[in-house]
Amino acid sequence: MKTKFLEIINSETPTLVDFYATWCGPYKTMRPILKELKANIGDQVKIIKIDVDKNQELANIYKIKGVPTLILFKKEEIKWRQSGVISAKNLEQIVMQYSN
Repeated sequence: MKTKFLEIINSETPTLVDFYATWCGPYKTMRPILKELKANIGDQVKIIKIDVDKNQELANIYKIKGVPTLILFKKEEIKWRQSGVISAKNLEQIVMQYSN
């Protein structure tokens, strides 16, 4: 998983990673927000979800302390990071900053 993950985030296209846990209430809130974001901006961002319970190594590498934690990568570099729920509109603004 780690090698494939590094391949995905080493892209010119920004990659938004949602570190989540299925037992987390805010996780259920973020699902439709991420769908809305993808519908609004399409291929300008890749969105992937990482279950921290099933991928503890990645969660440890990126020091995930709370879920959901969203991290925006571009060419493996962290461009933005936040824990908690954020609106689709705010996410779109953040992603658009790094999509050019």
